[in-house]
Amino acid sequence: MKKWLTGALLLGIACLTLAQDWPVAKPIRLIVAYPAGGVSDQMARALADKLTVQLGTPVLVENKAGAGGSLGVDAVAKAAADGYTLGFAAISPLSLDPHLGSALVDPQSVAPVVSVMYSPVLLLGTSASKATDFKELIGLARQQPGALRLATAGQGSLGHLMLEQIQAAAQVQITHIPYKGGGQQINDALGGQFEVLAVNATATVLQHIKAGKLRPLAVGAPARLDALPDVPTLAELQQPGANRWSLFGIYAPARTAPAIIARFNTEVNKALALPDIRSGLRAGGNQPTGGSSAEFARQIAQESESNARIIRAAGIVRGN
Repeated sequence: MKKWLTGALLLGIACLTLAQDWPVAKPIRLIVAYPAGGVSDQMARALADKLTVQLGTPVLVENKAGAGGSLGVDAVAKAAADGYTLGFAAISPLSLDPHLGSALVDPQSVAPVVSVMYSPVLLLGTSASKATDFKELIGLARQQPGALRLATAGQGSLGHLMLEQIQAAAQVQITHIPYKGGGQQINDALGGQFEVLAVNATATVLQHIKAGKLRPLAVGAPARLDALPDVPTLAELQQPGANRWSLFGIYAPARTAPAIIARFNTEVNKALALPDIRSGLRAGGNQPTGGSSAEFARQIAQESESNARIIRAAGIVRGN
């Protein structure tokens, strides 16, 4: 018993010392779970530049894309828990995939550090649709059950869950068109290959809206967007269950010292308060978040519970 207590005490002292010394003159690796050039990558690189200055040590971005962000999060989970490997990804590998039978990551294998931003999910009409707003869309769906087609990023995606909630609440039938990724989905939307598109906000999508090529019907977000002030949220349209958005944040390996997580949380919150970081995010329709690591963990848990209920009720299985 004494040996066990002595070992535990020494381990605790070692962890405290590590946390106090962190970061030393050694680069910190920030794994971005998506390809280079996208909104997530741009945000991570902007943060890395600020954190390099704030921490006094290089913060280097490494892209590890695949499986909807799960490959990157898995790489973080398997890294040494010394504070020198962290990851940036949406919460879906932890809150959505485990309920679809396709999880690559055990949610307990990473520690939430801080939420960084949310990306609204836009519901957009294409040239194939006559609907000018959400009410007209539902009216058309009632007139012709199954005739309207709504495209999402894939089976079991956030847009798919949004669709299932809309159908359940409005008692309508809309045909789901699942894509694999967003590039072809946007091209087909511009070509009028289906009537409705569910897609995350980006600067490119907003440009298509401004040009009149896509028509905003509703937005999944906590509040209306500065970029689309006249477009109501789905919560305002009596669709609270469908009012969904993508939350992104930073994670560490599960056994990372709490003091290191707290320090990195503080530094990221400081960076998120900078005007250029906030304006850069909002230009693409996204919104900065921040907050405590405990709050981020609660958000992930709440989203996971909500997703589980929807998936069970709709019988969604990824790959079907």
